[in-house]
Amino acid sequence: MSIRPTAFEFFAGGGLAELGLSAAGIDTVFANDMDAAKARAFTANHPHTPFRQGDVWSLTTEDLPGRPDMAWASSPCQDVSLAGARGGLEAGRSGAFWGFWRLMQGLAAEGRGPRVIVLENVIGLLTSGQGRDFAAVCTAMVEAGYTVGALEMDAAHWLPQSRPRLFVVATQGEAPRAAGPTQPFHSARLVAAHARLPEAVKAAWAWWSLPAPSQRNLDLAAILEPDDAVHWLDDADAILVLAAPLHRARIASALASGQRCVGAAYRRVRTENGRKVQRLEIRFDGLAGCLRTPVGGSSRQYVVVCDQGRARVRRLTGREAARLMGVSDDYRLPSSESAALKLMGDAVAVPVVRALAEGLLLPALMDRRAAA
Repeated sequence: MSIRPTAFEFFAGGGLAELGLSAAGIDTVFANDMDAAKARAFTANHPHTPFRQGDVWSLTTEDLPGRPDMAWASSPCQDVSLAGARGGLEAGRSGAFWGFWRLMQGLAAEGRGPRVIVLENVIGLLTSGQGRDFAAVCTAMVEAGYTVGALEMDAAHWLPQSRPRLFVVATQGEAPRAAGPTQPFHSARLVAAHARLPEAVKAAWAWWSLPAPSQRNLDLAAILEPDDAVHWLDDADAILVLAAPLHRARIASALASGQRCVGAAYRRVRTENGRKVQRLEIRFDGLAGCLRTPVGGSSRQYVVVCDQGRARVRRLTGREAARLMGVSDDYRLPSSESAALKLMGDAVAVPVVRALAEGLLLPALMDRRAAA
């Protein structure tokens, strides 16, 4: 009987990485997160997966069962996000990566080190600290005996959400690789970040290869609730008037088309003529903007529907956010809309994890088993 590869999952959130890994044939046998609300969501949806709530720095190798084939870490991204203060990996939240890495070093010292390690983070990691953070992560992996590479994967290839994320993959075996950077997973910014790496890291670098994704068959409208099942805002005009000229033109074009047009919008603070102003930025390309955690009212995404000469506005629901992450409707969300949106805004898209696992991680893990 075939035994499925196993994984430890750190900074697990609500367990969306586990959903993608499981669909690809990899079983999560230990998970950890320090956030109480995320821990409740994880255990509600993965009741049979051993879970330890707490700071990763509080864990020891004695808390980790057996020898995993793989370790997955979606470490906190706030301090390396392009939207944040860019404190880098030395800042408190993103410094959690080093708590995770301490455990990987401990497992290796005990002969239990995973053959494959995956770090998922925001694209901002490539330039955080003038590139020093990305170099530090890759250097640590190379010094531990891994071949390292990275891919930029946008959920928009699989789902109606623009959500580019960075996946740093380290292996101690063979895995599919290309002779050089290839589209769509090796962007110009990733190539530029690679060029800044130390020579020792470049010598152990691999341009990992993944099959090109199939054409996406969903758009934003397909995942939304029916119009009569949601609450529409009474102050739509007060929101739409915040649109800058380009975005007002998009709304006007949608209204003039005579067709039902569904868009997604965010309020953002922009600097214009030396002062900060709130602006509504909208898109009608079938994609939602990247889901964000609802810190303050301006970061919650709006749905805008233009139909029959009228524009209506409402807020995106937690269930719709879950669908934008590739989560089925039987997933148990927190009862609070804010908590559900935070859970999804901090998560990793399920189909992206599955594609990475099927195309790259599983071949690397199967190479290990063949060698064994």
